[in-house]
Amino acid sequence: MSDSTKKVLVALSGGVDSSVAAILLQQQGYEVMAVTLKTFCYQGEAGPKACCGLEGVAAAKAVAAKLGFPHMVLDVSESFQKEVIQDFVDEYASGRTPNPCVRCNATVKIPFLLDKARSYGCNYLATGHYATIVKNSAGNSLLHRGADQKKDQSYFLWEVPPKVLPHLLLPVGSFTKPQIRELAEKHGLANAQRPESQEICFVPDGDYMNFLRQHLPADHPGFQPGYIIGPRGEKLGRHDGYMNFTVGQRKGVGGGHGVKLYVCKIDPDTREVRVGPRETMMGNEFMVEKINTFIGLPPAGSEFMVQVRYKSMPVKCTIVSADASAWKVKLHEAVYAISPGQSAVFYQNDDLVAGGTITALK
Repeated sequence: MSDSTKKVLVALSGGVDSSVAAILLQQQGYEVMAVTLKTFCYQGEAGPKACCGLEGVAAAKAVAAKLGFPHMVLDVSESFQKEVIQDFVDEYASGRTPNPCVRCNATVKIPFLLDKARSYGCNYLATGHYATIVKNSAGNSLLHRGADQKKDQSYFLWEVPPKVLPHLLLPVGSFTKPQIRELAEKHGLANAQRPESQEICFVPDGDYMNFLRQHLPADHPGFQPGYIIGPRGEKLGRHDGYMNFTVGQRKGVGGGHGVKLYVCKIDPDTREVRVGPRETMMGNEFMVEKINTFIGLPPAGSEFMVQVRYKSMPVKCTIVSADASAWKVKLHEAVYAISPGQSAVFYQNDDLVAGGTITALK
């Protein structure tokens, strides 16, 4: 086929989701090309079994060979280091909890790969995310939750530029994970039952403190001792570095206080980690910045459903005030451990209408 409207570049990680995405597109009559991203030095950040490691590349090559479409590997390690890893390090150093998958999708992966797709004569880019794309009454393309509620990944796509959506295909979003594995088995893919990675791809062992020590000076304040401060401002003990903690954490705050204590605030300026009982972790107001909206600026008083963590239940909220740089959000019910650095993603009837980064609690 020479018609670019039927040519698609598939971001092929080597996992079952992106592999079946390619199969579905072939069945729909698309001419498929595939690319796997080399996001870091294989001698450095990730082990061989990480999704973007050597095993992933080999698996992607095997899938492409079996299904009969061209495959290439692109080195994006420089931009990955700048946009994702450095952001991850900077956020932790600032006492916030980052969301690297959101950042990666919006910078290193999707817009970059769409540009590459066009240079290869393709008009579309496809990924294996569990989400779909719909048009609203105004004709705008919106992200919509995937059919599999347990696997929905629209949350991780909120920062993707709106202009990308008309050219983005998400073939697996209309299926459940078991259905995708069944399709992979049917087509004889070796990765049909490949387990999913549960860790950050560049911290495959889950030891993010060791990772941060490799990327920050040994004398960084985040590694220096400080005080654990109780709910009445009292000093409960000392810690070995505030970067060992995230908001909502129970581990490492000590016991013997008559009540379980949780991290409720991290102050990098004073190196203090503030803790309190679980009820102090419940909040219903926060600020959101770095806004990406697919419907324009909502008027004050607009109501949406908002999700403040990937696995958290969405709750109803009101936009108290909004401008291009920051929104003030009030929840209709309090939720646990709203964390600066995490994403707040806004939905209307399961359509993703906006997202941003939580920067302050009220």
